[in-house]
Amino acid sequence: MIIFSKVYFKDFLRSFGIFFIVCIGYYLNVVSKTDGHYVYVLDDAYIHLAMAKKFALYEVWGVTKYHFSSTSSSPLFTFLLSILIKVFGDEDSLPLFFNAIIGLGVVFILTRYFSGIFYQAKYVVTAVLFTLFFSVLHLQVLSGMEHVFHVFLFVLNIFCLSNLKNRASVFGFYFSLLLMGLVRFESMFYFVILALVFALLKKWKEALAIILVGFIPIAVFCYFNELHSGYLFPNSVVVKGTKFNFDSGILPQLKVIFLDNFLLNTSFYKIGLFPVIMSLIFIIRDRKGKRISEIIQDNFLLIILSLLMICHTMFADLKGFFRYEAYILAGFSMALIPRVKGFFVDFKNYIIREKFVSGLIIMNLLLLMYKSFAAHLMLDNGGKNIYEQQIQSARFLHSYYNDSKVVANDIGAITYYTDIQLLDIAGLASKETIPFNEGKRRPDKCFEEFLTQYTIDNRYDIAVIYDEWLQGHIPKNWQKAATLSISNPVAVSKDRVSVYSINKDDLHALKENIRKFSWNKNVKVVIID
Repeated sequence: MIIFSKVYFKDFLRSFGIFFIVCIGYYLNVVSKTDGHYVYVLDDAYIHLAMAKKFALYEVWGVTKYHFSSTSSSPLFTFLLSILIKVFGDEDSLPLFFNAIIGLGVVFILTRYFSGIFYQAKYVVTAVLFTLFFSVLHLQVLSGMEHVFHVFLFVLNIFCLSNLKNRASVFGFYFSLLLMGLVRFESMFYFVILALVFALLKKWKEALAIILVGFIPIAVFCYFNELHSGYLFPNSVVVKGTKFNFDSGILPQLKVIFLDNFLLNTSFYKIGLFPVIMSLIFIIRDRKGKRISEIIQDNFLLIILSLLMICHTMFADLKGFFRYEAYILAGFSMALIPRVKGFFVDFKNYIIREKFVSGLIIMNLLLLMYKSFAAHLMLDNGGKNIYEQQIQSARFLHSYYNDSKVVANDIGAITYYTDIQLLDIAGLASKETIPFNEGKRRPDKCFEEFLTQYTIDNRYDIAVIYDEWLQGHIPKNWQKAATLSISNPVAVSKDRVSVYSINKDDLHALKENIRKFSWNKNVKVVIID
């Protein structure tokens, strides 16, 4: 077990200062490209804001004020935002400030943790900064989403797990488990694996407590969600999650899980392979002369994190600009850095003695550089993309169709800044379209027929969509009015959005509204004659 030394406040200030400067630099860069107003690098951030706003102002859990929609994949984060809106008013900067404060907590915990491993300030600061940038936390802070909160709870959990004999640590361990599942549902993998490893050590009480504390809040939410939507989990989990059931062939499902998601998943090799290999090396080295229980006890975190990375790869996602796996990478840093302490404090001798491990460390450093570069591209133009595409669409709808019935696929900004009634073709906000999106199903003739009839019966006005999302199955009665194009897309699915009139009698008025609207100068507007 790690014995924690005194918190070095100067180490904390140095680490946070460097991290804060990086975040501020990117913040100012975004503001300079978005007419002086900070815009989040993903439209998903505005989904949380839309739901938080509607819950705070109208007591409706949904992206619109008209009906329930289980769109948020992080119910606790969204609920906390709704409280902040109640207290401070409807400000779109609230997620950014929330993340900044939680990020401060992450740096504090990491500084406390690594101060118990290194006794010189420069090594503590180096370890903290490596962990922050290895998990790409600066991108998570500026994205305005829940992943910083998830990382905070995870590093707090590991910090407390390292000293469970202390009462405060026991409380922190179980309290972080209690909240973690409602911040990200992938935490369920962690609960199960953690409980399993405790059970292997015959610590039955701890294993049972972990399952109960972790899953009871999720079970309560699932009960509430099922009552309102008919699904246990939020729509995003239902639509995007990997499923395993006995309704269809088992072999195709196993092929997706083990082959497509894991063995052939290039993201795993870029993100998770080297930490897992390093963990396996240390576990194998530690096996000589020890019983299995001793090996598990001495390599507790490495075993859990390696299994967690594999499960996450098979059943969750690694393709979301490094945000989904950020918590695991922070955990790997906390578990592996103490094992390679010599690399920091006695570099020359360590690389001579440990050539292979040193090579793996260098590969992880290269991965850090790769992820930092990818994050730079996202932070450099992501906010600009969202501003020119989603925010401009929202401004247009607010001006002319603020309470109209709208079909869309990117739903965050347009539901946060307007009071539209929405049909979401991706299924995140409309349970009616989930059957056509579930299990990553592609659009087909049935979906086209559904959209045609549903939008006629319910008198929808316009559609603002990516044509490519419907893959040639756009309803024939929708009439295209215009296309809106941007350049250098890095944070949006496509560079061109199409605007359709669903009610053919309104086509001329729609075109006139598009002509009259003051679009951002970087948006290329083409009216379809």
